[in-house]
Amino acid sequence: MHLRLITVPLSLVILLTVGCAKPPSEQIEAAEKALKEAQQSGAATYSAEEYAKLEGSLTALRKEVSEQDGKLALFRDYGKVEQLASAAKTEGERVRTDAVKKKDEAKAAALQAQQVAQEAVNSTLALVGKAPVGKDRAALEAIKMDVETLKASLNQIQTSIDREDYPAAQSQAKAIHEKSQAVSAEIQGALAKVGKRKSSASKK
Repeated sequence: MHLRLITVPLSLVILLTVGCAKPPSEQIEAAEKALKEAQQSGAATYSAEEYAKLEGSLTALRKEVSEQDGKLALFRDYGKVEQLASAAKTEGERVRTDAVKKKDEAKAAALQAQQVAQEAVNSTLALVGKAPVGKDRAALEAIKMDVETLKASLNQIQTSIDREDYPAAQSQAKAIHEKSQAVSAEIQGALAKVGKRKSSASKK
């Protein structure tokens, strides 16, 4: 019995070699790393729209890898995976840089807002000492309690800054500033009434 040699066409050998391509692990890892670094830089907060698009790009990349992995080795082609990974890496680095810049700007704005809030509270505290007692002692005590609450609230701003939650710090500072202005206006209104009463009494 004679054994027959099976000759494999060269074109099929080349096709098998190409078809058995492996996923570009290094490029995929670089893209994943770029996403992680963007997230750590605060991109989800300070560059939310761009970060969401970046996450979408990584989702598309993973889907393409999964689709190619699910094919027979002969038909796998990771060319698109390489393109998606390269684009995601570049975009991730850009988003990270943009987020870092915006975060620094937010920090500066938060510190400025904190200073404005502190000055507003100090101004209100100074007015409390001038507030008339008269028959409105209960009202004055209520105002003093409001001011003490404002002083305590200043600590919340610092806590948010320490946590690098600058948007929260700005919101808190704005609320304190507005409340301080309202309390100050209330005290000034009371002082104005006392002034009018004294003026009327002196004319008599």
